[in-house]
Amino acid sequence: LGLVSPAEFIPLAEETGLIAPLGEWVLYQACKDAAGWQRSGAEPVTVAVNLSNRQAKLGLQQLARHAARALDDSGLSPDLLKFEITESFVIEETEAMLAWLRTIRETGIRLSVDDFGTGYSSLSYLRRLPVDIVKIDRSFVSEVGTNADDAALVRAIISMAHNLRLDVVAEGVESLQQLEFLQSADCDMVQGYHFHKPMTGEAFARVVLNR
Repeated sequence: LGLVSPAEFIPLAEETGLIAPLGEWVLYQACKDAAGWQRSGAEPVTVAVNLSNRQAKLGLQQLARHAARALDDSGLSPDLLKFEITESFVIEETEAMLAWLRTIRETGIRLSVDDFGTGYSSLSYLRRLPVDIVKIDRSFVSEVGTNADDAALVRAIISMAHNLRLDVVAEGVESLQQLEFLQSADCDMVQGYHFHKPMTGEAFARVVLNR
């Protein structure tokens, strides 16, 4: 089959009901790999696992049990696991959902709002959710070095998030120009092809063990 992007197989997994077992496998594998790298001598590495809204509909308590078991079986510290959620994950923002997010956060797992700015995210949205991190969508990052409006918007998001005591990650960093702008804007973390492209667990292990 070759390389298949998440944009292609995730919707199919959701339609067929396979998203729950797939998500469970990803969670266990991420915790297992991160704990293994650390045991091999690497510095602690935080791993991020995306959660879909379909997983939430299948059961929040089941998700919590899977997370606890994955951490317990692997021996990974909870603060090295991060759940990335989108607006669609918490679109109804029910009390049960907010309580679940607070419970997950109290275990030490960090929560990140992914693709911020692409939907209906707002200051009030961030203020209500018990999250730790905001990820600025790549669509805003791609032209920060050449587009004054995008640059101003990214600076505003970073400032707003910091005022709410949230860390900020910029997605889709592919050039030195973008990186230097984000550094000047006090962005906390960045990710993108400027550093590494997607790789296997074995290849990533070599990276973290040799840095």
